Amino acid sequence: MMWNWQQNDWPDFRYNASALRQPESVFLRESGVMLGSVQHLNPNDFEKLKIEVISTEALKTSAIEGEFLNRNSLQSSIRRHFGLHTDNRRISPGEEGIAEMMVDLYTHFDAPLTRKTLCGWHAMLTQGRRDLKDIGSYRTHPEPMQVISGALHEPRIHFEAPPSERMNTEMNMFLHWFNGSHTLPALTRSGMAHLYFVSIHPFEDGNGRIGRAISEKVLSQCIGNPSLIALADRIESNRKAYYSALEAANKQNEITAWLVYFANEILEAQRTTQVRIQFLISKTKFFDRMRGKLNPRQEKALIKMFSKGPEGFTGGLSAENYLAITRTSRATATRDLTELVQLGALRRTGQLKSTRYWLVT
Repeated sequence: MMWNWQQNDWPDFRYNASALRQPESVFLRESGVMLGSVQHLNPNDFEKLKIEVISTEALKTSAIEGEFLNRNSLQSSIRRHFGLHTDNRRISPGEEGIAEMMVDLYTHFDAPLTRKTLCGWHAMLTQGRRDLKDIGSYRTHPEPMQVISGALHEPRIHFEAPPSERMNTEMNMFLHWFNGSHTLPALTRSGMAHLYFVSIHPFEDGNGRIGRAISEKVLSQCIGNPSLIALADRIESNRKAYYSALEAANKQNEITAWLVYFANEILEAQRTTQVRIQFLISKTKFFDRMRGKLNPRQEKALIKMFSKGPEGFTGGLSAENYLAITRTSRATATRDLTELVQLGALRRTGQLKSTRYWLVT
């Protein structure tokens, strides 16, 4: 088996540009729509969107690698790195590190990509680790860097990266390519940068997380703003397809299939962010419409419903949910909910114990 980096044409990736033409067009058009929509968010809602997307990306990019973190701790750390008010909770090194990297990516997306940047990200990701030899630097171990699954006596090698002795040469080539590739279309450059980087696998650990950060850096550079695109969230929803696409792409340097796959993942991630933005805009309009019409209990319950995001309460809001949120009597809850339906704030479905209430935005 010859891997992509062992072939004569490495790293001269080939692809069919026409297969990417339509996704590239959609991305640019929807990026314009999204940037326009963000302008309609008030500062508080924009801050919430920023923290929510960044924390979700930190959570999901770690989950892809099998590391499961606490969302509240991540959000607290991200807020602190942005200089915002936090609850000063205790945060693990893993949560602190990925939060610091994501904030650095958001803040300095337009800066050139350098060895210092990448090694800094790696040091952030691996702070507190005692099992790694090379932290904040390219790997130096003599053993092959392999992605393996299966039993010890019969392992399956999904990929083997270039040997450690080639890291300086390979990464110098990568950084030269990256910083000189701005003329490539956004999705093409993003997918290619991700594949190129993870094919080299320059660090002992954290390559997938850094590779996805590089992809988001490309998208942000293209649109001239932090992308706030939920890429890792989308990939984590079908990790098997992601790893299968990567494995296939690691075997050749004709990468059209990989680029088409990755472009579609970006577009789906972009739609997810658009839904979040429209939800926040709808929330603002909703409370403008309800201003002066709600009692404190009703307002508290509606704020709780909106806090669940676009998906809302699973199965809708029940009378029991309302009682738990407001701590009121059943008779008052019934009266409050009836008024909310009459006001057009909620829509009622079902009967008796199956009665549920849904936001009307």
